[in-house]
Amino acid sequence: MTTSTPQAASRQTTGAPAKASVWRSIWNHRTDYAYVLPALFAMLVVIGYPVYYTLDLSLFKTPASLQLKDKVFIGLENYSTILSSTSFWKVTLQTLIWTAFSTLIAFLLGLGAALALNREFIGRGILRGLLLVPWVVSAVAASYVWKWLYHSDFGVIGALAVQFGLSDKPINFIDNLQTGLPSLIVVNVWKEFSFAMIMLMAGLQTVPEQLLRAAQVDGASVWQRFWHVTFPHLKGVSMVTILLLTVQNFNSFIIPWIMTGGGPAGATDIWITQVYQLAFGRQRWGAAAAYSVILFVIMMSLGYFYVRSLTSGDRARAVE
Repeated sequence: MTTSTPQAASRQTTGAPAKASVWRSIWNHRTDYAYVLPALFAMLVVIGYPVYYTLDLSLFKTPASLQLKDKVFIGLENYSTILSSTSFWKVTLQTLIWTAFSTLIAFLLGLGAALALNREFIGRGILRGLLLVPWVVSAVAASYVWKWLYHSDFGVIGALAVQFGLSDKPINFIDNLQTGLPSLIVVNVWKEFSFAMIMLMAGLQTVPEQLLRAAQVDGASVWQRFWHVTFPHLKGVSMVTILLLTVQNFNSFIIPWIMTGGGPAGATDIWITQVYQLAFGRQRWGAAAAYSVILFVIMMSLGYFYVRSLTSGDRARAVE
């Protein structure tokens, strides 16, 4: 004779009702899902199909002499060729330098500007507006202006350097193998630090004024107040800002392409310009697709950490 425990009976009886409740909940919210379906379909067409087509194209060889309809299946050969080439690792190093220095310097400048503008002083609103100009200006327009400023013969920066005795002749910035990439990083930092400033100024509004006053009364220095009171409240927004700047710099195309086109001799080539050259310059669509897939995986990894940083506060409140 067998007996069933109350726990076993409850597990047997709760399985079907739980599933039924899920379907009932979906049915009760059918109107909400109907409103969302067109957007999901549009995302599937606009995002899903290009991703699928890029993955599929990366498995084929597409020589310039052939058309896309004449592509030849080669499996993962494009990936192995790219990952084993010295040019890929050279471009990867340049991309990491470009991304790391652009992100770090833009963040630090934005943090300094946010701390300075967080205080009350005459003309603060005007200064805020002026510092927002780089972010508002079109990247195309900014690239052409800076390209003219960097011009080796007629550039303003080189002329000022000669006038003040810093150089005996105009400096060759973007057409030099050593100074090309640093010069582009300067332009990129100028363009992006305003974004970091806005984000961090918003984060500074969450710092309790009472804590800062209490720390000041206790004799804490300016640095101690910043490190122990202000900075802990900026950790979340700082992480989000750094991740957004990193993703943007990995995908940055306009400034490097307009100002140097990846030159001279590939000294300013980064991933995104390399993909463009492979696809539209050499018409190696399969290799460019494989390159794009590798970049897509890296971007998705950064997106994962971005989502985690956005939801970290919700998880902490749920644990509490």
